[in-house]
Amino acid sequence: MQAHHADYIATLRDTGATVIELDALEAYPDSVFVEDTALCLPAGAVIMRPGAPSRLGEAAEMAPHLAALYGDIRQIAGADSFIEGGDILMTETEILVGRSARTNAAGIAELAALTADWGEVVREVHTPPGVLHFKTDCSLLDAETILSTRRLSESGCFKGYRLIDVAEGEEAAANTIRFNDLVLMPAGFPRTRDRLLAAGYALREIGNSECAKLDGGMSCLSLRFTPRA
Repeated sequence: MQAHHADYIATLRDTGATVIELDALEAYPDSVFVEDTALCLPAGAVIMRPGAPSRLGEAAEMAPHLAALYGDIRQIAGADSFIEGGDILMTETEILVGRSARTNAAGIAELAALTADWGEVVREVHTPPGVLHFKTDCSLLDAETILSTRRLSESGCFKGYRLIDVAEGEEAAANTIRFNDLVLMPAGFPRTRDRLLAAGYALREIGNSECAKLDGGMSCLSLRFTPRA
């Protein structure tokens, strides 16, 4: 996993991103999946409330790091609210949040209330049964295009977007990152890779076999954002 992690960081830097590496949290084995702890938006950041009780401390650990970067930090705080970043897909017009075993209606409603004055529109959708997170099965490729598994896209939640379905049997390729002009995707999914190349995307494949054992994808290992000046 160390080699994959180094390749991941190097590739993010190749896109032009500034990468901030955080120290390991030995008390939280899932803490490598930092995306679940927060939602970073142009106007501010929202600290999540993970649905896995063992992960609640991770969000608290992330808060001061984001406070150093943002002037406005908000927090999901309801005792009955649960929400993880892996269930959140941001597009240029809305924030899609998938109900799942880790994200409930109360958490989604609280997120909508916390971000309304930032001009954000939150839409509740549903994560497919047996799938850990909404973004396990989808990712944003550009302003108009979503890469998705067929089991998710057939629900109709992406109406109005251009869709590219991953190849059958390559569902684990659905979670990618588009940062600047480069799409980062997991290695080992040649038919989906060829679909993306045919659609004109510049790609970089990264080994992800270790993270995949825990349902981790390309987006799970980082929080990607540009704070508003």
